[in-house]
Amino acid sequence: MSLEITGVKKGEAVAFKNPPKAFFDAIGGEEGMKKLMYNFYDKIYESDIANFFPQDEEEFEEVKAKNTKFFIQICGGPKVYEEAGEQNLNEFMVRLHDDFSINERARVEWLGTMREALEELEGVPSELIEQFWDYLDKFSKLTVNSFSDGSTYYAAFTQVKEIK
Repeated sequence: MSLEITGVKKGEAVAFKNPPKAFFDAIGGEEGMKKLMYNFYDKIYESDIANFFPQDEEEFEEVKAKNTKFFIQICGGPKVYEEAGEQNLNEFMVRLHDDFSINERARVEWLGTMREALEELEGVPSELIEQFWDYLDKFSKLTVNSFSDGSTYYAAFTQVKEIK
């Protein structure tokens, strides 16, 4: 299974496809997604980017629950992520990350931690994991807004092409 992290180029157009519902089904629906995401966020809490997340345990549990709902919905599960209202869920998530100074190093740490969690999945076909990963790798490029040259850049959703 190849879960490669590709690089970010400031201002590049990003084309991505939402993860297939088959991934959501293969991991066990809502409960399986919760297990995956809680495992991931427990690892994040011990990572080099833990500072992006609340240090209060109750607040962190709320973040895990909310972000799990995002992934349930983006993977074709029920509409349980209420934060975005009627707005496009991917666009909402890009704008939500504007409040954080996210550089390529933080993105790589986030993706590397997710890769660890995905590698621990059992019984999920590798092609479905790779399709989920492809979404994460490409979509996460849109959250990077701080660059090594000291500049900032906030991706416009007009640069995005959601492939149906």
